[in-house]
Amino acid sequence: MSVLAACLGVGAWLKNRACLWDGRRARWSALHGDLSEPQACEALERFAEALLAEARAQGLAVAAVAHDLHPDFFSTRLALELAARLGVPAIGVQHHHAHVGVALAEHGVDGPAVGLALDGVGLGHDGQAWGGELLYVGPGRERRLGHLRPLALPGGDRAAREPWRMAAAVLHAAGRGDEIVPRLAPRVGEAAAAGVAQLLARGLHCPPTSSAGRWFDAAAAVLGLCDRQQDEAEAAVALQRAAERHLAAHGATRPLDGGWRIDAAGRLDLLPLLQHLWAAHEAGQPAESGAALFHATLGEALVDWCGDAATRCGVRLAVLSGGCFYNVLLREQVTAGLAARGLKVLWPRDSGPGDAGLALGQAWVARHALAASRDAQGASFLNDDKTTEACPCA
Repeated sequence: MSVLAACLGVGAWLKNRACLWDGRRARWSALHGDLSEPQACEALERFAEALLAEARAQGLAVAAVAHDLHPDFFSTRLALELAARLGVPAIGVQHHHAHVGVALAEHGVDGPAVGLALDGVGLGHDGQAWGGELLYVGPGRERRLGHLRPLALPGGDRAAREPWRMAAAVLHAAGRGDEIVPRLAPRVGEAAAAGVAQLLARGLHCPPTSSAGRWFDAAAAVLGLCDRQQDEAEAAVALQRAAERHLAAHGATRPLDGGWRIDAAGRLDLLPLLQHLWAAHEAGQPAESGAALFHATLGEALVDWCGDAATRCGVRLAVLSGGCFYNVLLREQVTAGLAARGLKVLWPRDSGPGDAGLALGQAWVARHALAASRDAQGASFLNDDKTTEACPCA
């Protein structure tokens, strides 16, 4: 691959925009919006063509078109069409791998790094909904080192709009499903609470997710801060603001002793923290106090989880990305904690940690995959997740 070869990333489903990356400079499209809107799809197609035309005008070879793993996204179909026309590979890049790649691209670093990618959802290599990921990322390679304990999504996507369902999922995960109706019916109605309890008990329409965003939703609902949200991340924002009010009035909060567990498979379990929040809130603890405790404990857990992984992998670089790191309280605590353990910490300042910057990470991953495998094996190399042998912490 020529040193001036570029890759085109076609971005995420939400807050979509495309990016052409040549290893030195990112050329961005406009922000198109969510691909559920026809006008956003039309804009993506138009701007992708414009970026390709710009590359031709500058004598820049386009070596691949990178896209999300989800086969049904408009962006994926567009990437396949563009790649076929150009005669180059279309490379599927896992959503959270791309999130880590954004920061590495911005800072001009090839890795290796351990990455915390925390957001609402992204399709994983196993076809499940990921969103709380600990990754090892190097040029042309990645490995999932761990993830948040999965929670059930009672009612599927509806659970992302109704945080009280995630509070019910926490009770079910704790073996306390019989408490769902008495605890939640006064807030959401007897029929709704009973219906969700039945879904969870029978395992019907309850796909699992490792999403950090859903753990934030659960905490907000447990503390009575948000049962239903009209806007994206409304529950998480309410939780952060409640924590900020407590910190302004009372100062720093210590993390909960025993508030998390990390098992041998690298799964971070926050269930002890959520059970404590239920009990404390019902005993009269203010929601603001519980929100501050949630942030302090989650932050310390992430430092423990990521810091130990960095030691095992022998790397001194950590990346924080994904929409949850718009949360300043969380980002600053984790940054300080990892720095205290001797790690250099990066996050995508220019593009932002959310989905609007994802195309840069897609292009970064694809470009490195091609550099590592000149004959386009990079596509299967990434999609099959066969990178364990390249990871020193395997």
